[in-house]
Amino acid sequence: MLRFVGAGTSTYYARQQQSAHQAPGEVRCGRKDTMHSLTQTGQVISNSQIEEWLMDLVSGEEHVYGYAMLTECLRIQHGLVINKKKVYRLCKKLGILHPQRRKKNHYPRRLARNHTIDGPNQLWQIDIKYGYVAGYDQFFFIADIIDVFDQSIVGYHTGSSCEARHVCDAVRRALRSRIADGQTKPILRTDNGPQFVSKAFGDMCAEEKLEHERIPPKTPNMNAYIESFHATLERDLLRKESFRTFEEAYQAVHAYMDFYNNRRLQKRLGKRSPASFLRWAQEGTHELSKYKRAV
Repeated sequence: MLRFVGAGTSTYYARQQQSAHQAPGEVRCGRKDTMHSLTQTGQVISNSQIEEWLMDLVSGEEHVYGYAMLTECLRIQHGLVINKKKVYRLCKKLGILHPQRRKKNHYPRRLARNHTIDGPNQLWQIDIKYGYVAGYDQFFFIADIIDVFDQSIVGYHTGSSCEARHVCDAVRRALRSRIADGQTKPILRTDNGPQFVSKAFGDMCAEEKLEHERIPPKTPNMNAYIESFHATLERDLLRKESFRTFEEAYQAVHAYMDFYNNRRLQKRLGKRSPASFLRWAQEGTHELSKYKRAV
């Protein structure tokens, strides 16, 4: 019958599968892009985490690989069940397919250097943590900034997305709340995530006259203070709570940040909270040499 009327079988099935939300004659374009992948053990990994792994790969010796070999690296190193079509899509989104990688960066990469930190607002570390909203079966993002000296979370962003502009806004708010006019601004240390290698983040650092340094791939120990905080956040909050809505998750994070900064005691701060340690250190009458940080 289809041959008789001159209709292709693919067209026939497309019409048969038309949903109530489609306009007459509109053909479906396939499934929507997935927002996560699974490991071989069944663990859910968000696309944003996969993007970070891809950025780490192309920042290291694997930069010579195309998307097909990057797919194999993800399977071997992280146990991901993922196909090369999805990796191609993510690489294209990040702009790391080989033709795009020939473009010069707007800002030169500065590798992290050794520092001795003996006061607040000298070095801030920034990273992104992922939470989970069970009620929607989706991830949310926490981009936060820690002061290496007093361990305060000086700024953060929570949201269902986390783009470079969100991180830039969090940094600007932290600067306004912590740095008075004329004071020296802190060095910002990050990994090689897409938000931190973006032109928007580079423009913000140039505008605010901030020095931005990035750690080498696969060296999370160089961002140890923010990584340690994220482990604490996971243990104290994210692993214990099950969130039904995004708003419930955000409120829980806001409450925890207030608790952490103002009331949570830490042994490495002399059994003080970050806020009380900062006030104690700023009195100027105490010996602070044992609280110096070598990072």
